[in-house]
Formats: sequence, structure tokens, C-alpha cells
Amino acid sequence: MENREPDTLRIRQVLLLFVLLGMSQAVSESGRFSVAEEMQSGSFVGNLIKDMGLELGELASRGAQVVSKDNKHHLQLDISTGDLLLRERLDREELCGSTQPCVLHFQVLMKNPLQFFRIELQVRDINDHSPVFLEKEMLLEIPENTPVDTVFLLESAKDLDVGINTLHNYTISPNSNFHVKIRVDPDNRKYPELVLDKALDYEEQPEFSFILTALDGGSPPRSGTAFVRVVVVDINDNFPEFEQPFYEVKIPENSILGSPIVTVSAWDLDSGTNGEISYSFSHTSEDIYKTFEINQKSGEVSLTGLLDFETIKSYSIIIQATDGGGLFGKSTVRIQVIDVNDNAPEVTVSSMTSPIPENSPETVVLVFSIIDRDSGVNGRMICSISEDLPFMLKPSDENYYLLETKGTLDRESKAEYNITITVTDLGTPRLKTEHKITVLVSDVNDNAPTFSQASYTLFIRENNSPALHMGTISATDRDSGANAQVTYSLLPPHDPHLALASLVSINADNGHLFAVRSLDYEALRAFEFRVGATDAGSPALSSEALVRVVVVDDNDNAPFVLYPMQNGSAPCTELVPRAAEAGYLVTKVVAVDSDSGQNAWLSYQLLKATEPGLFSVWAHNGEVRMARVLSEREAPKHRLLVLVKDNGEPPLSVTVMLHVLLVDGFSQPYLPLPEVAPEEPHADSLTVYLVIALASVSSLFLFSVLLFIGVRLCRRSRATSLSHCSVTDGRFPDHLVEVSGMETLSQRYLYEAFLTGGAGTNEVTFMKPVMSNFLSQDPGKEIEENPSFRNSFGFNIK
Repeated sequence: MENREPDTLRIRQVLLLFVLLGMSQAVSESGRFSVAEEMQSGSFVGNLIKDMGLELGELASRGAQVVSKDNKHHLQLDISTGDLLLRERLDREELCGSTQPCVLHFQVLMKNPLQFFRIELQVRDINDHSPVFLEKEMLLEIPENTPVDTVFLLESAKDLDVGINTLHNYTISPNSNFHVKIRVDPDNRKYPELVLDKALDYEEQPEFSFILTALDGGSPPRSGTAFVRVVVVDINDNFPEFEQPFYEVKIPENSILGSPIVTVSAWDLDSGTNGEISYSFSHTSEDIYKTFEINQKSGEVSLTGLLDFETIKSYSIIIQATDGGGLFGKSTVRIQVIDVNDNAPEVTVSSMTSPIPENSPETVVLVFSIIDRDSGVNGRMICSISEDLPFMLKPSDENYYLLETKGTLDRESKAEYNITITVTDLGTPRLKTEHKITVLVSDVNDNAPTFSQASYTLFIRENNSPALHMGTISATDRDSGANAQVTYSLLPPHDPHLALASLVSINADNGHLFAVRSLDYEALRAFEFRVGATDAGSPALSSEALVRVVVVDDNDNAPFVLYPMQNGSAPCTELVPRAAEAGYLVTKVVAVDSDSGQNAWLSYQLLKATEPGLFSVWAHNGEVRMARVLSEREAPKHRLLVLVKDNGEPPLSVTVMLHVLLVDGFSQPYLPLPEVAPEEPHADSLTVYLVIALASVSSLFLFSVLLFIGVRLCRRSRATSLSHCSVTDGRFPDHLVEVSGMETLSQRYLYEAFLTGGAGTNEVTFMKPVMSNFLSQDPGKEIEENPSFRNSFGFNIK
């Protein structure tokens, strides 16, 4: 046993040397300080600036803080002066127990740049505890035949102080039979032994009593006392003896309470009560009393308290076997506690940075340390995080780790990371600790607003009220806060002639589009413009979208009659031969509508007629036809009122008055009709040119026309449609011109040009449907482009 202790000390010294060499490379500086226990909170310990060679203000600029592995904050650092101060009163006995010297280890963490300073604080003992006897009264039974100089063991006192302040001496009150001798065990503990100086005589004095005093070495010394009572027993001359003077046992720290540990055995050669042995603990500390008990009869030592390898690694118990006569023997039981993996790793966070800007490069998020209170392989640890996270762990100094980002983050992809730091030891079974942290990612303006559609098409009905809500455009920004606040605006149009500001306005906050004024489908059917969306970030980002506004037609235009003209001039009169058969085409009402779609679909209806049932109007093309064969008693003049109606909602309509003249033949004179309103003077010159043109054409086709008329008169079953725009006094003229193939009119028409009496100039009065071809092309377009068109035959179309 004596040879084993120096080997163990040498191994510990070698290991300590390696640890110190490793730490010297990781820690840049170290400092050693000393303080007496029980000093007041705030007491000065030392100055880091002076002892570490730092500059004034460096502690504050580098974010210095004091950390410890056990996360107990005994010290505080004044970063403005560099003074180390006590945060609380230190009790050396509570911190270190009987360990000497009592040294606490701290580290000063410098964050920017990262650096560690090692601090060792030695807590000096003061004499603040008096020696205490666990048993205030001791009873010794000594046979009367006990030889002089016999030694009797007394219960020792306990002193929590160490060094010079611990237990130093024992004394007893003066007497002539005994004195106290001090015994020192291998652990340097002092025990009192009572030495018999004079033979005892039961008959002379059966009992002795005196005071045992324990003194420590403090200044001034402290003391504790116990009462010793000696009873002289008659003749017991054999001492109990143990089978083994030393027992060694190993027991796991997680052993079940009540488990037997070891059984000691002793015998006594005496008989009777002097040979009856009882077992007990001797010179035992309070920790042993709380943890173990011994059966007085059997000598079995069992476990009564929990073992903790991290607190106490071994126990040394002196067991005393006492016979009935008061003689005793002793044996030592050494119990070695075996470590089991019963402590999970611990995580201590030193600093944390959150939130992190999403465009930051590799950044230190967390500085933390790990510790496992187990020993050996049970105290070795592995630290890890999930591999699918954009973070990584970097080991630093003495179980310190840094949690860093792998690169820039994207808040729009993920704005919050829940990170679990897992620390697992290598014991059996393995224990692990999970420490969860939440890292927030702050936004930067790296996303432009995005419209819900690349282009928008809005429909608005014409004749709308001003400030009408036309529609809404919407853009979203993946950023947050002010970077996601979107403002809408109208962008300059590509067409410089488009007065966009007079047509549309936009709400900058919500993207609502409003019509500034009433729109007219016939003037503007559609227009396009671009809208911009800009966020409130710095710098601001923007995007744009195309908006097309389509004006929807409203039925706001009544049909316009092109033929016959309804301009207040002399009404047109249609000539119908009395030989006309049923279905004979009398004339055709030609009308247009400026609207579009079904608003421009026209239908025709005969409202009134001088002779009901004689004429009919086709609803879809406006053709006026004979409904039946004429009789000889039919009146020569007829008036027809035709209704032209569109298909809008509500429908709009206009009426047309037609005059029909029944004739037996084209050789009879015209009937007088109302005077034709005189033409405006500015049409005289045009009339002359028209007369010349018509006369030339008439001379070329006169013969063929007259022949055709003669044939038609002979064949009444195939009557020819003739029409005149006006009839004057006198005989029916013979300068008729026939024109065929006029679009929807299936019959051929005769047109008449004659000179009207006037003051110096002759005018050509235009007759019928020469406008049919012109209207069939695109009447709406031409009228829209030429609101006041004067045709080649001398009348205005508006």
C-alpha cells in the first residue's frame, strides 16, 4: 500500500503536466489571485489590466466577461477599470472541503477577437470553525488488570478548517491516572488516545471522569470539549481480534440502498460476556454515518445513503470490535466508489447573436462550453448539430465551441432557424443533452415587388361616372417591414399623344385604378399604359406591369338613317307601277348605328301605312316590298312610317317616313309634290359637274335603258323597280338612267337627274340608293372618321 501511493502521485503529476502544456497553447495569458474566505461581496481581488498586461479600455472594446465551467458566478469584472471583484462571500469549506489548496478556475472571454485568459483564484482559509466532537460524552470501560501504558482510543474532534487552522492538539483535565497521546494516521489526521499512567483498582476507585479538549492551530485558537467517563471493569484480559486488519471493497456509485458491502469478523478468547463482541464505527466522519451502517451483531456493513463518485471517490472506515469486558480490536475498511455514467453533459452559453442580417457572411452566432462531471470515457463528449442547417460547429478552447453560419442566409426562404445542439458522452449507456436555440434572420431589401400578373385587362363601360373604380392591380414583396411596403404609380405611356393623366388615376397605397373622366367608346375603344410598383427599401427596388383598358360599348347611339334622307328637305317619293306583283321591291331603308355588337344590330318594322296590308318591311334588311297585288281602286298616294330599332338594352329607335306613288306607267306626268328646299349656295358648282357626268353616262346607255323599259312594261309579271328622289311639275322626263347590282337590292333601280329651276344655276337633285355600296364597306368607320361627309350627289351625311 505504501509503494502504491507514490506511483499514483507520480502519474497524477505527469497528467497534470500534459494538461498544463495543452492549456498554455490555447490560453494566451494566465493570472493567479488569492483571497481570504468570508470576505464581503464586492471585495477587491486583483486588476486584470496590470496583471495581464492589457491596455485601459481594451476590456470594454473587446466585450470581456468572466466565465466558469460550472456556470457559478463567484467573480465579477469591472470592464472600465479591469478590477476583479467578489460577487458573493466565499466559503472555502463549502467550495473545496478538505482539499488544500482551494483553487477556483475561471476564464476571461474576449469576444472580438476571440481570446481566453485563464484565472486561478486561491481561497485562503481563515480560522472560522471550532473543533467539534460528534459525541459529547464518551464512555470507556477499562478492566482493572489493564497494564500501565495501555492506550485507549477516544473519539476525535472534527475541524472543517485546513492547514494551520485545523485540529492541532488534545488535552484532558489534570488527573493522576491518565494522559492524552496524539496519534497521526497516514492521512495526517490526528486522533486522541488515552494512556493509562497508573494501574487501576476497581475497589479503590471504580469510575473516573474528565474533560477532553480539542485545540486548533489558529490565532487565536479555537477549542471544543467532550466529557470522558471511565468505568473500571473487573478482569477482562483478552482483546478482540479481526480476521483481517484491512478490508478493501469496490462498489458502483449507483448501488441500491440497503445493499451489503462487506462483512467483518472478529473473535475473543474470553468467555461469557467478556467474549461477546459488538461492532461499531470508530473515528468516523459525518459523511460515513450518513452513507453506511454496520450490524452490531454480524459485522455486516451496508449502504444507507446515495453514492456520488463526483463528490467522494473513496471512504476509509475504522471498525471497532468490542467485547463484553470493554476490550476492543480494530480493522480498516477502504471502500472505493466506481464511476458510472450517471451525469449527462451540460451546455453553458457564453454569448449569442440574434437576429442576423440575411446578407451577412460567415458570422459567429453562439459561443458555448460543454462539461461532463463523469470521468474517463464517461466524461468524453461529442458535440453536433443537424447537417441540413446552414450552420457549423467549430471547437475552440477547453471544450468551448463556436456556432457559425456557413455563408449568407436568405430570409425569404427561411426567417427563423430552430437549432438543437446535441452533446453526447461516450459512456455506457450513452447520455446526451439537447440545447435548443432560435436564430432569427433579419431582412435586407433584396427582392423587387412582383405583380400578381404580367399584364392586366380591365373592362369599363362607356359613359362611366368620373372616379369610377376600374379595377385593382396587386404586387407583393417577399421582403418584410419597410422593404415590403409597396407604392404604386403610373408610368409615362409609350404613346406621347395619349393623355394618360386625364384618363386614369391610381391609389399609390393599394393599387386601385380609377377613371378620371367619362369614356366614350366611339372616340376611344382601348388604350394601354404601364404601372410601376416600388418598395420602401434602401435602395428602393421596383417592377412594372402592363394594363390594357378596354372600353365596353353602351347603347348610347340611336340608329341613323342614311336613306331616305330625313334632313327636313322635300321627302323622297318612290314610284311603283300598278302592275307590280306581290314581293315587288319598292325601296330599301338604309340605316347605321355608331355602337357595336348587338347595340348595332338593327331591325325594321312597319308602324303605320295609309293602306294596311299593302306593304311589308323585312325586319333584317329594311326592304319595303309589296305585300299583295294592287287593285284598280288603290289610292295613288301612300305614306309609310317605318321604325328602325337597335338590339341594345334599352333599345333605341328612329322612325322613317316614306312616300309611295302608284303610277300606271312611266309615261304619265308626275304628280305635284311639295317644293324641295333650296340647296345651299356652296353646292352649285358641284351640281354642275354632276349634271355633266350624269348626262354623259345617260347618253351612252339611253337606248338600252329605253329598250329595257319597254320590255318590262310589256311583261308586267317582271316589273322593274324605279325610284325618284323628287318629282316636279310637268311631264315625266325621258332622261332616265338604269344602274344595277346595288348590294342587297335585288331589283335594278332607275336614277333620275334633272335640273331644278333656280336663280342662274341648275342643280342636280340626287335620288336613291347610290350609298348602298359605300355603306356596305364600313359605314361606322367612315362616319366616325368623317363626321360631316358630303357625298358626290350633293347632300350631307352626318
